[in-house]
Amino acid sequence: MTDILKPRDAKETEAAVMWALSHDKKLDVVGQGTKRAIGRPSQTDVTLDLSALTGVTLYEPAELVLSAHAGTPLADIEKLLEKNHQELAFEPMDYGPLLGGEAGQNYTSGTIGGALATNLSGPRRIKAGAARDHFLGVTAVTGRGETIKSGGRVVKNVTGYDMCKVLAGSWGTLAAMTDVTIKVLPRAETEATVIVEGLDDRQACAAMSIAMGSPCDVSAAAHLPDHVASYFDGLPKPEAATVLRLEGVAPSVKHRREQLATLMKVFGPVVMLDEKDSRALWQSVRQVKPFASEASRQRPLWRISTAPARGHEVAAAITPAAQMYYDWAGGLIWVAMPYGDEPDAAHIREAVAAVGGHATLVRASASVRAASDVFQPQDAGLAALGKRVKDAFDPKGVLNPGRMTAGV
Repeated sequence: MTDILKPRDAKETEAAVMWALSHDKKLDVVGQGTKRAIGRPSQTDVTLDLSALTGVTLYEPAELVLSAHAGTPLADIEKLLEKNHQELAFEPMDYGPLLGGEAGQNYTSGTIGGALATNLSGPRRIKAGAARDHFLGVTAVTGRGETIKSGGRVVKNVTGYDMCKVLAGSWGTLAAMTDVTIKVLPRAETEATVIVEGLDDRQACAAMSIAMGSPCDVSAAAHLPDHVASYFDGLPKPEAATVLRLEGVAPSVKHRREQLATLMKVFGPVVMLDEKDSRALWQSVRQVKPFASEASRQRPLWRISTAPARGHEVAAAITPAAQMYYDWAGGLIWVAMPYGDEPDAAHIREAVAAVGGHATLVRASASVRAASDVFQPQDAGLAALGKRVKDAFDPKGVLNPGRMTAGV
């Protein structure tokens, strides 16, 4: 039996899905596999490896648009954009180190198709949005073996269903993307970070809320409690730090930094980071550095999204033995549970339910992931809608069956 199908273009991708349909096989859809260990374990027969679908097919810097084959490495795209002082504003992270690899070694940063399929977003999400908000066009092969095209090269181009929004965050369960078009943005000339030292979680969430509501145009806000602060690059001391990023042209950043520092002094001592240390710090936040070390990989890891002003309430309901920090102004909490195989899903779900939000089990053993709801359980109405969408795209369950929900 063929273990891996590795198409070289869109036509071969369609042929691979048609083959799976005709032979009653299930496909594990992957790019570089950096996120393969997220979700329920594979219930498939054959791997559909899209890593050969590489290359930028269109790049117009003046129009802020880029098209590429879905298997193109993110690292290649970011390198090309950097030459033109542009960037992927949604700051996609590299899951490799969190899941057992090394950045740029055993794992790379993943592919552009993988970033869109999992709707990645980093610290700048609170200002620039997630991957789905930069996703303009797609060509993909559905589980019916049909090639579909949607969108184009401009933002306002939707005349029917917005397939880009449907496929973003679907984790390869609806279609295998072969080509994508995305919006890119200019890279900020410089950046700086304002740090408020010594706040507890409740105070930090209040400070971040005020900073985000100010006219200072904060592009990222995070709180790093004292028990994880030493893992972050760029911090002047290993103590609790509430960090607020400002980006733009140098005169504007300087002016806003002074404004924000004055605003934050009511909460505690304020210090500043220059561009070099600021970039190092936010790279650590983006890459979830405290929980990517070899020692911490034995901890089950959760990603919790909730209302920013109430993030501290969720954290307070979780066992004190857990380690955690806040991104998205308190709306995203990375939680490493105590060492061992048990992720204590019921405990996490209960804490989130009391405030509202959702939680994803990012890292755990295959046996735990097989027995747990890795993604947030849906209510009956939403689950029924999701099933209808799945049936429309992939009625025979050929693509990544069971990855997000058992039996689907």
